[in-house]
Amino acid sequence: MDLRLRDTVVLVTGASRGLGAAIALALAAEGAYVVAAARSRDGLREVAAEGGGRITPIAADMRDEAEVAALPGQVVARHGRIDGLINNAGIAPAGKFADQDPAVWKDTLAVNVIAPMLLAQAAGRHMIAQGGGRIVNVASTTGVRGKPMLVGYSASKGAVIRMTEALAAEWAAKNVQVNAIAPGAFSTEAQKAVLESPDLLRRRVARIPAGRMAEPQELVPLACLLVSPLSSFTTGATFVVDGGESGKL
Repeated sequence: MDLRLRDTVVLVTGASRGLGAAIALALAAEGAYVVAAARSRDGLREVAAEGGGRITPIAADMRDEAEVAALPGQVVARHGRIDGLINNAGIAPAGKFADQDPAVWKDTLAVNVIAPMLLAQAAGRHMIAQGGGRIVNVASTTGVRGKPMLVGYSASKGAVIRMTEALAAEWAAKNVQVNAIAPGAFSTEAQKAVLESPDLLRRRVARIPAGRMAEPQELVPLACLLVSPLSSFTTGATFVVDGGESGKL
């Protein structure tokens, strides 16, 4: 199936590794022009080198509101438009809620909620002016069902899902579609501690009906479809990709 992504322009955050890198490379393979944003300059260079000349790396810190708000404008300055935004960057500090410093929450909300809001706002203005576009927010299954030791992260991803729904309703008439993906357990660097511990891995996999963790490439087709013009009547939805874990009683 042709996803009609050739020569479209997509901004992907958190694109130096893991899910973001896999999505950026897949979009480039589909013929899109991708602007990959993240803090790691080295990681971005590696991803861009694999992108066949279709990936432009831009180093940006999601905690820096000025840098974040400027990203969509940089995309438009380079390519003349912005057709898609994938808000993938995020952090997930773990800890006992009773002992957690409020500064940890503020940092989590800055990266996981405020940055996607600023990006959606800035990109959305361009999308509305050009006649449409698509925004995909990468949330988490912890935003659907809260998880112990990740209270702040769960709260932030729950906020992302609600923002997705409300913004989708507000911008549907502007031909801007807004959807979310809620991944479960994926084999990425974010799960390094689990992957390197046979006991932790065994216990983690035991909670997944599919009996395994997913690979980043298993999220890629959905992300590409949601940023494609083919998804023009799909908006306000959250797609859970977790091997059946959140649906298990």
